[in-house]
Amino acid sequence: MASRALYSPRHPMLKKRDDFEDILEERRRYSDLRYALKCYTPTLYKGLVPCKASVLKTIVLQSDHLQYVIKQVSSESGDSPECVTEEASLILDEMAHRLQLSTIRFFAFTLSKAFKCLFRSVCVNEEGIQRLQQAVQEHPVVLLPSHRSYMDFLMMSYILYTYDLPLPVIAAGMDFMSMKFVGEMLRMSGAFFIRRSFGGDKLYWAVFSEYVKTMLRNGYAPIEFFLEGTRSRTCKSLTPKTGLLNIVMEPFFKGELFDVNLVPVSISYERILEESLYARELLGVPKPKESTSGLLKARRVLSEDYGSMHVYFGQPVSVRSLAERKINRSQYNLLPRHIPQKPSTDTHEFLTDAGFRLVRMQEENMVLKPWVLIATLLLHNPDGLDLSSLTEQTDWLRHLALAFGAFLDWPDHESCTEVIRSSLALHRHLLSISAGHVQLSATDSPQVQMSAEEAVFHRAVVVLSCASYRNQILHVFLRPALLAVAMQSANSSRKDDIYNCFSFLRNMFSNEFILCPGDSVQDFEEACYLLMKRGVLQVLEHEIVMSADGHSTLAFLCTVLDPFLQGYQVVCRYLCEETNENLTEKEFIPGVRDFALKLILGGRLTCFEVLSSDLQKNVLAALLRLNAVRKLKVGDQVTLKVNKIAVNSLEDTLGGKISTQKPMLARL
Repeated sequence: MASRALYSPRHPMLKKRDDFEDILEERRRYSDLRYALKCYTPTLYKGLVPCKASVLKTIVLQSDHLQYVIKQVSSESGDSPECVTEEASLILDEMAHRLQLSTIRFFAFTLSKAFKCLFRSVCVNEEGIQRLQQAVQEHPVVLLPSHRSYMDFLMMSYILYTYDLPLPVIAAGMDFMSMKFVGEMLRMSGAFFIRRSFGGDKLYWAVFSEYVKTMLRNGYAPIEFFLEGTRSRTCKSLTPKTGLLNIVMEPFFKGELFDVNLVPVSISYERILEESLYARELLGVPKPKESTSGLLKARRVLSEDYGSMHVYFGQPVSVRSLAERKINRSQYNLLPRHIPQKPSTDTHEFLTDAGFRLVRMQEENMVLKPWVLIATLLLHNPDGLDLSSLTEQTDWLRHLALAFGAFLDWPDHESCTEVIRSSLALHRHLLSISAGHVQLSATDSPQVQMSAEEAVFHRAVVVLSCASYRNQILHVFLRPALLAVAMQSANSSRKDDIYNCFSFLRNMFSNEFILCPGDSVQDFEEACYLLMKRGVLQVLEHEIVMSADGHSTLAFLCTVLDPFLQGYQVVCRYLCEETNENLTEKEFIPGVRDFALKLILGGRLTCFEVLSSDLQKNVLAALLRLNAVRKLKVGDQVTLKVNKIAVNSLEDTLGGKISTQKPMLARL
């Protein structure tokens, strides 16, 4: 392990947190109609006036870049340039937003009514808004919210309208276009629609990228998109997608813009609207198709209590500062600006690194509610806890989380018991409470006769719903937890042995969690620092030793990662024991799910999280990356070729059966 000074950030408890304002408080006191019809005069970038949608379309179609690609496509396909231009025009019509203030005012009125029914409060950090107001005037702005709910993009526009900030244009999936009336309303509120996959469609990519870059170069409006690409069904942050990030950075790379401000936004929910839907999707129930009728049926959620919501606007990140000494912009001078260029290896690595760091910033500014601590403890104790014990353990966990830098929203003037009772009441649909004993409900459908398989499914819905809240705090415990498991598995107090094991686990789980590429040593040192500061470890020159009072903390941290360790081992076992030579990619998820179900019904597995398709996909991605599994295309199907020796070795390593001194681990 490279010798470096221990990671030593400022004490997390000393980090200044912004003040929050509940924007619904004023809405409850004053007229929603007056709010919707208020004078809306946002300050724009360099005082520019947004052009009409028709003018924007003309600028895009006449751009040198798109004209160049049109000629290319025409030459390759044999179609006339006029035909290809017409196709580009149709793509643009399908894609483009038609932002109208009248539609925004309609949404301002209706969303005010809806949000007051759904949420007790919607809290926004005032300093973040002030920073954004300044950033919008200096350089083009790109908003990068976390994505846990369909509510995210609606809330973003609502907040910007509330604070008289320019409304963003928002990258949205084509799914919404199928919603009659609603799809067009979203288009008129700033949404532009893009396909989930472009394939090799050169023209579509050119139209899309030029459309986004034209809006950015002209300061037309802030661009908003989700770095994770889709909603996280597990409430863990997803690996960032870098395609759109490259598009918004390219005008800076090519010298067309002096700078671009990237603003990470962290959106936290005390109770998630899609909670049960997500759990069912993870268990194989198809996602409901977006439709207007489905939206109308969902009106019943307005009678539910979803607690509070926090939106934290992070520090604007300058692309110029981010790219300093990392990107050689002279490479973009070798060709005229309008000629498309694939990102170089250096640029691709920079985009990946930037994407991970921006998502990490989102994680660090997530406001966590007491329920995430309670959910963590209830998952660790499937037989439940007495209320007094739950209160004591939650208070212990609260102090541990704060010591590790958690952004915890804990009421100041309430006792721990009162805080816990309030959280239990909000999430009572997931709980069984009897005679002061609290545990997760055995099923989400009580008083219904069901088979053993159905009982497992309904229990899994409850567990995965609860896990979605535990997952919100995983980033706080992740690095110390990796170190705790490494210490347990290494069977050695030598620092190098423990680091080797830590590095293996970090690599194995790099599809599961946000772990910045190349930061293995820094993450190890951060974990050592946090546990040493907490009095759990003593870190000597060549050894790491557990202190006398450290056992309970290390045991808890090992338990945090246990569902993932079990899940990865079960998938490895399935690939070694149950698969034949012709396992297709489509058969993988159903196959693993059936295998895990048999283990649960047979009493050999108690971890219901193993049934999650998200975990199963992440294991497959890790095994592909480690070359333990290969993909082969046979006809129209993708077949998985399993190296059973390598997979079996990985399973043994995850189970702690292989010593860290063996060469096998060093290679992995």
